[in-house]
Amino acid sequence: MTRILIADASSPVRRGLRTLLGLNSDWHVCGEAVDGADAVAKAQQLAPDLILMDFSMPYMDGVQAAREIAKSGTDIPILLFSLNLSPQIMELARGAGLRGAMSKSEISKLPYAIRALQRGETFFYAS
Repeated sequence: MTRILIADASSPVRRGLRTLLGLNSDWHVCGEAVDGADAVAKAQQLAPDLILMDFSMPYMDGVQAAREIAKSGTDIPILLFSLNLSPQIMELARGAGLRGAMSKSEISKLPYAIRALQRGETFFYAS
């Protein structure tokens, strides 16, 4: 079972993702983070197998949080899952070592992205 941490400032988005991920019996949401700093702390505390990370979060954006998580020595695959996914943000994500990035407007592609990261692949999708 893949343990997934959801990091997003929006409670309705976190709730929706929890419901969506719950449809797959191989995925378990092990926790939720409400901002970038919380994502870093929860990544260390919960040791998830994968993180869904929004870019726009208080205190620390998703790319900064991913860099902090990587500094701790863990190699957790992180998928940047953001509504405002510009080419510049995609490049920042790649440069920071995130394994994937996709727009929230392409939610139907989320299972493919998660499976790609589970296989050790990358998944960068811009609509």
